[in-house]
Amino acid sequence: MDKLKAIQTFVRIADEGSLTAAARAGGSSLPAVVRSLAAYETALGVRLFNRTTRRISLTEEGRQHLESCRQVLAALDESEAALSAGAAEPAGHLTVTAPVLFGQMWVAPAVTRFVRQYAQMRCSVVLLDRVVNLLEEGLDLGIRIGALEDSSLVALPLGRIRRVVVAQPSYLRKHGVPRHPRDLQRANCIRMMAGQPTWGDFQENGRAFRVAVSGNLEFNHVLPAVQACADGAGFGMFFSYQVAPFIEDKRLKIVLEGFERPPRPISVVYPHARLLPARTRLFIDWIRNDITAFRA
Repeated sequence: MDKLKAIQTFVRIADEGSLTAAARAGGSSLPAVVRSLAAYETALGVRLFNRTTRRISLTEEGRQHLESCRQVLAALDESEAALSAGAAEPAGHLTVTAPVLFGQMWVAPAVTRFVRQYAQMRCSVVLLDRVVNLLEEGLDLGIRIGALEDSSLVALPLGRIRRVVVAQPSYLRKHGVPRHPRDLQRANCIRMMAGQPTWGDFQENGRAFRVAVSGNLEFNHVLPAVQACADGAGFGMFFSYQVAPFIEDKRLKIVLEGFERPPRPISVVYPHARLLPARTRLFIDWIRNDITAFRA
């Protein structure tokens, strides 16, 4: 049995989620993948996957062994990258996760530019509005907004975002520029249906506070609310990344900047590891240089 090939096959099955997909991704036949996995499980003396006619999933032993195998392959990638000194075109599969809207607006375009630059790379983008366990879900790296609580991850700064109040410039000329967040109590404010009837993220003299707001428009998605605000329907409170294109086009103007709370960090995160695959390091450098709109 070729142990290295068996390890590669095992990791590919875990990444692809099925024997058939692993065979296709590895340019092999399904029977060859099945034989490789069976031989590897026999050599280890444990089952790595639970298999039914409908799905395949890692066993507990498989989950534990998967990370060790990733490290073996990462070490091999690193060694080969050092020998080639960057001469070879980067190749392989990379899975990136990010919050849904930030991912749609900023991460997905950056990944698209990345694969256009490096045609041998294959990237999967997973957009989820929940905290993802990268190791358990087989993801290479993620984009996180806010303070990082998981000490098992390495975080590198990508930028910072603010919570801002905005309005259309012509709307401000007609209705006036608020001088204090309390002025919003008498204004028409565009709200999110799932949100509270107050707007937070204000501070004065070091103390945080909220302001009750109301208005004649509510949305359950952010982008229509931003568009309504840009069309002059009232004031809105959004993350700076959500309105950045509108600010740049001068369709929206930020107000009450002196009352904003400190910005939140945006980080690219990945599991603690002595060695990372060269393709992962390359992508981290790429996205840190590509997404520059939120550097402060």
